[in-house]
Amino acid sequence: MGLFGRKNNEVATATATLPVDPALAALTGEYTIDPAHSSIGFTVRHAMVTNVRGSFAEHEGTLRLDGTDPAASTASIDVKIASVDTGIGDRDNHLRGGDFFDAERFPLMTFRSTEAAQLGGDKYRITGDLTIKDVTRPLSIDLEFNGAATDVYGNERVGFEGSAEILRSEWGLTWNAALETGGVMVSDKVKLNFDISAVKNAA
Repeated sequence: MGLFGRKNNEVATATATLPVDPALAALTGEYTIDPAHSSIGFTVRHAMVTNVRGSFAEHEGTLRLDGTDPAASTASIDVKIASVDTGIGDRDNHLRGGDFFDAERFPLMTFRSTEAAQLGGDKYRITGDLTIKDVTRPLSIDLEFNGAATDVYGNERVGFEGSAEILRSEWGLTWNAALETGGVMVSDKVKLNFDISAVKNAA
């Protein structure tokens, strides 16, 4: 069951007259991301030999799913930079400071989708604008739609998981330190990880 239309205009035109899938149409609506059951994290190589993993504990966002015109679906996410958590307080404070995110001056990281494409089955690619430290650049996130369900409290939920890779230097995150054995302390490449559960808003 697909959520987003393909980017290919010919495919979109050919399928436009097909009957709407009732199950897909039923997903149409506005959704609020549930931070208690969602995570936004990252993985980065440290000292050339191991990975450091972290997450942002505070984030909020909305989805607009359109089951009758899936290409019109959108996503918007705001992440509070000061909520970064790698499990080590000194490292987290360094990340919040001027060497990295400068959270006091730039408190939010944001993503605003601009288009979406179906890659096949339940796999999608969402493209949008990622802003960090007032630098905005395009980002594509590969996602898998995990399905829809009604939870024990009667909430209608949808779930997605996905990832993307960025070069942090392209967003002004350039701090590093050289190692005596060669290489650098922190890799430029960062993997972003998304595990999203969103609840349909009341009509």
